[in-house]
Amino acid sequence: MGQDQTKQQIEKGLQLYQSNQTEKALQVWMKVLEKSSDLMGRFRVLGCLVTAHSEMGRYKEMLKFAVVQIDTARELEDADFLLESYLNLARSNEKLCEFHKTISYCKTCLGLPGTRAGAQLGGQVSLSMGNAFLGLSVFQKALESFEKALRYAHNNDDAMLECRVCCSLGSFYAQVKESMKIALQHGDRPLQALCLLCFADIHRSRGDLETAFPRYDSAMSIMTEIGNRLGQVQALLGVAKCWVARKALDKALDVIERAQDLAEEVGNKLSQLKLHCLSESIYRSKGLQRELRAHVVRFHECVEETELYCGLCGESIGEKNSRLQALPCSHIFHLRCLQNNGTRSCPNCRRSSMKPGFV
Repeated sequence: MGQDQTKQQIEKGLQLYQSNQTEKALQVWMKVLEKSSDLMGRFRVLGCLVTAHSEMGRYKEMLKFAVVQIDTARELEDADFLLESYLNLARSNEKLCEFHKTISYCKTCLGLPGTRAGAQLGGQVSLSMGNAFLGLSVFQKALESFEKALRYAHNNDDAMLECRVCCSLGSFYAQVKESMKIALQHGDRPLQALCLLCFADIHRSRGDLETAFPRYDSAMSIMTEIGNRLGQVQALLGVAKCWVARKALDKALDVIERAQDLAEEVGNKLSQLKLHCLSESIYRSKGLQRELRAHVVRFHECVEETELYCGLCGESIGEKNSRLQALPCSHIFHLRCLQNNGTRSCPNCRRSSMKPGFV
């Protein structure tokens, strides 16, 4: 298959994909991959396959095509193609919760010499890196990466990127509604699951458990289907909180046990911390001292491991319902501590980052 025929078949696949005939589009693209001798065409069709499998939540297939795309980019000896393929490799590993690999591939993207695609894809690189740092509970670096991604989104009028960053940050209800509209328009199952999870959390926080439960169930169903283990943990945590609100403590503990196994498997310390904190409150209300002490110990171990405490007063963040403030340098403190501190620089890094009226 030559260059012109390859181009025609790729476009045919795109038309099928955009009309929601996904499986037919995949068949067309796979035939191109098997028969085409055009390297640039092969690179482009691999990109289509990566994107399609990502939006369908087939992350292992996504990774397989991303690896092949890297080899094709090396044959083409083009920095722009290398950047795009390393980003796809990073995103594939992010979806599979391989966060250390994600960060490594994102750093490779950022270390490539100046490329034409850098301005366009830099925001996606920062978003993937932010999600990976968040998955590993490295909060300062996650915030820095999300801020960079938002700057890219605003500078390039990229509404989809902004929606994805807002979902990662668990942003406001109106933004989540907009994200959901875009997810449904594009058939983006992973983004739909994140939006459903955000909706469920919002309804739960408003005390509307009747609406929250089915939203968590829908989110959990998609997260399980696409293999998003961290998303499953977050959905289960929300369900457990709903059962606590209904005073069904034994049901809550059953859900927490399932979530804790997944959180340990993924290595997400923040989720483990939240689950231990919730377990602690349940066992305290049940008067079970031995179980209570075990979860108190594990909670404080998680706090130490994640360095999740105020740098001014030394208290653990999360034990009390205190207002927090992130400075532009991304260090986090209790708002009251910053207001009482009186300095115009960050107490941790001493950077002059206190903007007038920031606190």
